[in-house]
Amino acid sequence: MSGLGNQATMRSAVANAQRANDRHSDRVTMLAWERFLAGEPSTSAPSALIDSWQRSLRSGVSPTAGAAPVAVHGDAVATLCWRHRELLAAADRLFTVTADLFADSHSILLLTNQDGVILKAAGDLRTLAAGEKIHLTMGGDWREGQAGTNGIGTTLATGQPTYIHGSEHFCEGIKSWSCAAAPICEPGTGKILGVLDISGPPSTYQINNLTLAVTAARQIEMVLAEQAAREHMRLLAFCLQRLSSSDATGMIAIDRAGRLVHTTGRVPLPVSIGERFPGMDESSAVEDWAQHLPKGLHTDWFNPVVVDGNTIGAMLVVPVRSRPINARIAERCGEADPQRSCFAQIQGQSAAMLAAVNRGRQLARRRVPVLIEGETGVGKELFARAIHGEEGGGGPFVAYNCGAASKELIASELFGHVRGAFTGATTEGRPGRFELAHGGTLCLDEIGEMPLELQPVLLRALEEGVIYRLGDTQPRRVDVRLLAMTNRNLREEVDSGHFRRDLYYRISVTRIRIPPLRERDIDIDLLVEFFNRRLAQRHAVPERRLSAEIMAVLRAYSWPGNVREMRNVIENLLLTSSEEVVTLDELPAELLDETGTVGVASPVLEQSGSLEETERLAIARAVQGAHGNLAQAARSLGVSRSTLYRKLDLYQLDAIAKPTGE
Repeated sequence: MSGLGNQATMRSAVANAQRANDRHSDRVTMLAWERFLAGEPSTSAPSALIDSWQRSLRSGVSPTAGAAPVAVHGDAVATLCWRHRELLAAADRLFTVTADLFADSHSILLLTNQDGVILKAAGDLRTLAAGEKIHLTMGGDWREGQAGTNGIGTTLATGQPTYIHGSEHFCEGIKSWSCAAAPICEPGTGKILGVLDISGPPSTYQINNLTLAVTAARQIEMVLAEQAAREHMRLLAFCLQRLSSSDATGMIAIDRAGRLVHTTGRVPLPVSIGERFPGMDESSAVEDWAQHLPKGLHTDWFNPVVVDGNTIGAMLVVPVRSRPINARIAERCGEADPQRSCFAQIQGQSAAMLAAVNRGRQLARRRVPVLIEGETGVGKELFARAIHGEEGGGGPFVAYNCGAASKELIASELFGHVRGAFTGATTEGRPGRFELAHGGTLCLDEIGEMPLELQPVLLRALEEGVIYRLGDTQPRRVDVRLLAMTNRNLREEVDSGHFRRDLYYRISVTRIRIPPLRERDIDIDLLVEFFNRRLAQRHAVPERRLSAEIMAVLRAYSWPGNVREMRNVIENLLLTSSEEVVTLDELPAELLDETGTVGVASPVLEQSGSLEETERLAIARAVQGAHGNLAQAARSLGVSRSTLYRKLDLYQLDAIAKPTGE
């Protein structure tokens, strides 16, 4: 049950604390504690307090302890705060507003995570300094099983607001403190996310502190609810935009906390709206959630949702009919049919692309490592998925971007970890990408970004077929086919000492180079037509007509972002205007600037509006813009030099060409 609006719980907790205060003095409580430690029965302390002392004793907490242990320190504090950034953001305004109120109150305000580790502390400076002596500061671990009976730990143990005053603390060194704490609950699920605590010397003791703590916790919950609502709107906007009734019967949206946000269609689910799917939460990568889907949901329906570079959840698109395992391929980089993962669906008829596809087909039948090279946006992952799909051996396809995180996180993601392997590790441990890819394909993107320290570990795993989870001594045998992708020149990286030579030779047993779009001259028209049709269907908008003038600009542009850039340009044209015909002023400035479309044309170059004249004009401007350098002009036009020579002769433009300028 969520803490939001739980007034009955608050009133009950305050009333109990008031009754305890009325009946028991600090001296009486101290005597009860001493009798408890001596093993003598005592009726002079509340039963709930005795229960807490018993839990503390069973956990092995020393009653003579003078401070709580420190769970996180040094650089790990920043990592801890990053993991709980949403909770901290929700509490930020509260801490800012109350900072002045607590300045001379002899009290401090504390925020912890769900494990009782302090994330933030503010308030009276002298009290903050005193709190540091018992680790009542960032990184301190105040779980009941670590620090005995205290406001934070007992709140987590009982799930209820708690006031622990003076001698009621279990540890002797903490009895000079008084603390009021209230749980902060996750909207919808009621899961405890943390604790809001007000602490100070016994002289600050007053029952109203508990009321204030509960009220402050409720304010944080309301901010969290507002944050979740905004995130859900972004998630639903993305999912509904991608959903097409022509190729799906339903959609399931899951937020970053693993909660069901929305569902359409007749798909039976084990959870209701707002509830969390088992095995899905913030402690695990969204990509790993596919392994925890309930019965009836297929992994090939599953797709993480990334907006503005942040993973905000996941969506499952339920197809009209069952699809093969390899159906979940992104509709990008020239793939014609997202329901299949094979080379037959790759768009391209240019000689360079056909050569790359033919090589990929040959290598798909050989279970050896393949290094896939190419510029950003050429479709390297599409080739990797096609190799995996046409290999015919089945098994999972598991991808990971080596340039997306720190070396510690990369090691954990690739090799997994056991419980307690490091600060922030999941409580149950987790397999890494190698284990998840067992029997299938492991695809490592941006392999050139792999930290140098991890490269020998990766090499050993590939050579021996054995990995060790972080914090574990148990070897685990894995059988994966490695597909590595890079937009760097790894030979140069090896020569400069940024990449190990032995690892380079291990991952580049075979290689494929995916040609950039500027080398695929005859594919421009084909891809423009494909994206115009496919994206119009996806967004349920009419296709737009691109005139010969527009097509000439698209052919003349060098496309540094390759197919991905083209896809984005076409999608933008479809979504930003309802006019049937695309006009020049709708094109991005970089296209117009590079192709020289905006400006004064040469007086001798007249435009009749025909396709031939438009192409002739584009070639002439490209040659003039390159000052007669035909190699540069050919690159800007996206054609080979032989094609450019032929066109110059066809359109009788030899006079403006200056081959000697090459």
